[in-house]
Amino acid sequence: MGRLLLELPEEVQSALLAHLLPPSARSEEAAFVFAKAMVKETDIVFTFVEWMPVAQDGFVQHCDYYFELTDKTRGGVIKRAHDLGASLVEFHSHLSSRPASFSDTDIEGLRQFVPHVWWRLKGKPYMAVVIAPKSFDALAWRTDPNAPEAVCGILVGGSLLRPTGLTLKDWKDPDDAQSI
Repeated sequence: MGRLLLELPEEVQSALLAHLLPPSARSEEAAFVFAKAMVKETDIVFTFVEWMPVAQDGFVQHCDYYFELTDKTRGGVIKRAHDLGASLVEFHSHLSSRPASFSDTDIEGLRQFVPHVWWRLKGKPYMAVVIAPKSFDALAWRTDPNAPEAVCGILVGGSLLRPTGLTLKDWKDPDDAQSI
C-alpha cells in the first residue's frame, strides 16, 4: 500500500494552528479531527470531515508539558467519531522550539488509548499528530492498534507538509527486552 496522508482544508489547518499554538501559549493544547480513511490511487488518505478543539474544561490536568483529558471528553470524541462513521485524528501541541516528536509520556498514553479507540470504533484507523512551533510529527495505526506506521504528510491546499519522522525511528516495543 502507498503513503498514509491526512488531508485538511486550508481554513481548518489555520484554525487548528491558532487553537494549538496561540501567541500566548502557556500549556499544551489538544483537538480532534474526524476523518474518513479512504484509498486514493495507492495512498490511504484520512479526509477531513469536521474538527473539535478541546475546551479548558475538557482537561483533568493541563500544563506546559502534560495534559490529561476528562472521561467525558474522551467518551465524547469517540461517540462523535462513531456517529460520523469516522476515524479519529488526535492533535496536540508541544511548546518547545525543538523539532516535533512525541514524548515518552505521549507514547505511553497512545499505547493505552489507541487499542481502546480501536475496540470502540470497530477497527477504524487512528492517527496522532504533535505540533511544535516550527514542525510536526505524525503516526497512524492502520492495521494493528499496537503497531504505529509513519505518516508521510499532511495535504493542505495542494501542498504536502512533511513530518519530522523522529518518533517512529525511536519507537520501542515494550515487550522487547533489548529496548529496556
